[in-house]
Amino acid sequence: MKVLISLSSFGAAETARHGQWWCTELGRQAGADGVEVRGELLRDAATELPALAGLAAVYSSPEGLWTAQGQLDEAALARGLHAAQVLQAPRLKMAIGGFGPQSRASLTQLKALLDAAPQVELVIENDQTPTAGTLPAMQAFFAAQAQAGLDLGMTFDMGNWHWQGECPLQAAQALAPYVRYVHCKGVQRLPGKWVAVPLGESVAPWRAVLRALPADVPHAIEYPLIGDDLVAVTRDQVAFIRAAREVA
Repeated sequence: MKVLISLSSFGAAETARHGQWWCTELGRQAGADGVEVRGELLRDAATELPALAGLAAVYSSPEGLWTAQGQLDEAALARGLHAAQVLQAPRLKMAIGGFGPQSRASLTQLKALLDAAPQVELVIENDQTPTAGTLPAMQAFFAAQAQAGLDLGMTFDMGNWHWQGECPLQAAQALAPYVRYVHCKGVQRLPGKWVAVPLGESVAPWRAVLRALPADVPHAIEYPLIGDDLVAVTRDQVAFIRAAREVA
């Protein structure tokens, strides 16, 4: 099992200060097997993406695959695929956005667009929105894409379910057959909101969730990595994820 680091884990301010190449090198020093480059944190995509070529395992697009009106956003997909290709990243991560019953007809077009870019695998993440972050929404999408002849995998974010009041364990049990990538994210409840925390500090049943998910897919840290010695902090968390997965 590979342990990756979502570069958002270093925080927007730190990433803006140093850039994602610096964060990628820090992850390498800490023993991570790779990184997930974040589109929303790119300062200058035209220069940063080529500089990161060959260093990223995943490109995370901040755009949804379908518009709020349920139309396939071919331009957003094209931008995501292009960024992944420049990075030489084998995976592109996106959320489904406004996918709904009216969107099913566009799955044929999605299949054609993905068939034209076979070097990049699209994986679908549960985000924190009602249309793309609930178990019914994810089940409906994966059933529809299978009927359309697609074979899309899922990025299972362990923490995001809480933002929509969903049970992560129930989701893991239901969606495990589709999972090809796991975002390890702990959560705690503050007044009026959920916040991401290291997995070991989570109030969620994260061990049970890990047991319900495939063990042989990449697992990424996606929670705050903070400290005076970021390499040491990151190294400890990489080791924690590896150990947690082994005993799960």
